[in-house]
Amino acid sequence: MATAVEIMKSMRFTKIIFALAFLFNRATVMAQSPVLPVGDLEKVTIGEQDIVFKTTNAYGKVMVYSPSIIRVRLDKQELGRDFSYAVVGGVKKTTTNIIQDSQTVTIKTDSLRVIVTKQPYSVAFYTPDGQLISEDEKGLTTSWTGQTVTTYKKMQDGEHFIGLGEKTGNLDRKGNGYTNWNSDTYAYSISQDPIYSTIPFYIGIHHNLNYGIFLDNTYQSDFNFGASNNRFSSFGARGGEMNYYFIYHKRAADIITSYTYLTGRMPLPPLWSLGYQQNRYSYYPEAEVMRIAHTLRENHIPADGITLDIHYMDRYQLFTWNKERFPNPAGMNAELQKLGFRTTVIVDPGIKVEKGAPAYEDGLSKDVYIKYPDGQPYTGEVWPGWCNFPDFTSIRGRDWWHKQVDFFARSGVSGIWNDMNEFSTWGQKAPDNILFNYDGKPTTHLEAHNVFGLEMVRSSYEGAREHLKERPFILSRSGYAGLQRYSAIWTGDNRAEDSHMLQGVRLMTSLGLSGVSFSGMDVGGFTGTPSTALYTKWITLGAFIPYFRNHSASDSRPSEPWTFGKDVLQVAQNYISLRYKLMPYLYSAFYESTQNGLPVMRSLAIDYTFDPRIMWADFQNQYQFGDAFLIAPFESNKDFGKVYLPEGTWYDLYTGTKEAGKQEKIIPLSNDKLPVFVKGGSIIPMQSLVQSTAEQPTDTLAVHIYNGDTSNSFTYYEDDGKSFDYQNGEFYKRSITFNPKKRSVIFTAAEGKRASHFNHIILILHGFDRATGFRLGSSRVQLSDRQFNYIGGGETPGCQVKSVTIKNDSGTIQLNY
Repeated sequence: MATAVEIMKSMRFTKIIFALAFLFNRATVMAQSPVLPVGDLEKVTIGEQDIVFKTTNAYGKVMVYSPSIIRVRLDKQELGRDFSYAVVGGVKKTTTNIIQDSQTVTIKTDSLRVIVTKQPYSVAFYTPDGQLISEDEKGLTTSWTGQTVTTYKKMQDGEHFIGLGEKTGNLDRKGNGYTNWNSDTYAYSISQDPIYSTIPFYIGIHHNLNYGIFLDNTYQSDFNFGASNNRFSSFGARGGEMNYYFIYHKRAADIITSYTYLTGRMPLPPLWSLGYQQNRYSYYPEAEVMRIAHTLRENHIPADGITLDIHYMDRYQLFTWNKERFPNPAGMNAELQKLGFRTTVIVDPGIKVEKGAPAYEDGLSKDVYIKYPDGQPYTGEVWPGWCNFPDFTSIRGRDWWHKQVDFFARSGVSGIWNDMNEFSTWGQKAPDNILFNYDGKPTTHLEAHNVFGLEMVRSSYEGAREHLKERPFILSRSGYAGLQRYSAIWTGDNRAEDSHMLQGVRLMTSLGLSGVSFSGMDVGGFTGTPSTALYTKWITLGAFIPYFRNHSASDSRPSEPWTFGKDVLQVAQNYISLRYKLMPYLYSAFYESTQNGLPVMRSLAIDYTFDPRIMWADFQNQYQFGDAFLIAPFESNKDFGKVYLPEGTWYDLYTGTKEAGKQEKIIPLSNDKLPVFVKGGSIIPMQSLVQSTAEQPTDTLAVHIYNGDTSNSFTYYEDDGKSFDYQNGEFYKRSITFNPKKRSVIFTAAEGKRASHFNHIILILHGFDRATGFRLGSSRVQLSDRQFNYIGGGETPGCQVKSVTIKNDSGTIQLNY
């Protein structure tokens, strides 16, 4: 019988044999596998705030971009040109501590601890106190399959994923996979992927932690959040290097702010672009355009924009007007401006191949078109017929487009709508071997496709800014990360269906999670004809989305509000009027987006990230409009709906009824009243009703304050709404703070060179039932009881409120109640 010592020796020997066999098998598999792993770190060079390394099969760099942002680069060859169309934020000087031992390299900032394991290479991200935020999936980490490079991250228990830009499906991306390849998807389904735009940025959430990952690679990219596997999430691209940014903050809002530090923030839009826009495919001739404008005014529907689709052109040729339909475009646009309307026109990138046509010949002579390898321009068929396409990835192509935009400035146009810029051609299969300049690094369509739309709107914005001499409005159907620097985006050719209305909400909140604040959808649906109930519901919802555009196709019924009858017209008047009264609030919310990147239309996941009910399908369509409003959209055929009120105090917008937070509630529904709640502590500035933003409101600003248990501050902002003078200090800005513990409302001293339009302020107080007056300096100001209705008409009962009017002094105003 063997002794215990002999048995133990035998067991140790067996374990060694098994271990050696495992290592031998692993090495054999790796040697024979078509998948190429990064391998082990062989050499590490430590810099001031980065490490550069060589592995068995790759070259890499891990860099501290800021205290909260880490950049990771990997390639099979030595790292090449560091160039990005998306990233405009530079490396921040950061106190960094880097320590190396035989097994790991540790990189520390005051916000993150990064551990790079050497054998094999993998990277893990921790909070400063040691909580695991994210780590590579061991055994997979990063690898290449052919030219496709993919990074695999361990799926954390209970992990959720949000964002990724314009993606259909649920708010929570878990269990699904997505592809980024900008595509023309007419009448797309509510589960179709990909569609028009690419923003490869998402936020992961688990264990009261959240982080962001931005993959900056313009090849076709793929994201897997546990689709067909329960082991990992992954992201990768069909070419180029692995190049991603890891962002960690305690709050999702700060992750978005850091992401938009990297990719830029939107400029202030012209004020008119926030007004109601009336569109159709198409309004022509000139008499029809003027009829629409006059009918909007006659029906007292506030509006600021009319959009012209492709039928304004001569045979769909860009930079032309059809002289029979529009004999005097500049004159027409001048008349529209007198009525308070601005004109937006559509542009497509295809330049018709036609000898003698000015734009075509000039582009040919300037050598601006994308080409085949043999030097011949690529020709694809779109609306005008066979076309050539400018290379917007070249300085030459962008400069040429800038000059062409002067055509619209001379015509009195104020907005440029960039369509078909995925780019789209009949057949939807542009060849891989088309060549692009890519700003000095010639490449193929495979790498340039996803940035074509971004560089087109960049060219349109820069050209319009040069020639229009005022803030331009640029709209796009396609783009890449960073598109917010130049353009608003709408969600393309949607359908007149309830599911598309709600899917549009999720597309826009996902865009907001991904840095794009100025977004919209075709209200009423582009294809098909909505029912009266659906149209009514959609028009109320449109008042609470950033870009409010009513649009329909030529083969569906007209979608102007009066075409659905008097009852619908009344609802449209009510809600569009409410939007115009809210313009001070809305414009200030857009100003906030220019400063911190936070969207106007906000998924509840931004402020209530770790509340699990936010992710439920029942509540995923709810969103905030700015900081104050909670919007709860439902299908048009429902009589009751279930809403979720997150933590805090909430008020029914229409009745002022106060509700406790963290509760689900069944509410009655009607198509003429959108469910809207206001968060306790909110501050909402409003103005008198105007019919367009060109019209001045009265000189009294109404500031609504909702009682609550937590302090809140609102940045109120004004400028002229059209010029760039605000960049030289010509603005008016002040903070308004509500502090329930100190029982105070404070208007800080005004900043900026501009005087406010409003000489008086009326404070309208909701939920201050016991307050009788304010102490203003040494004076006591009595409060008045009154009733207030946000919308007129119908059976809306209104709210019982208290109010007081004070002079709008530019110095600090402190009121104690």
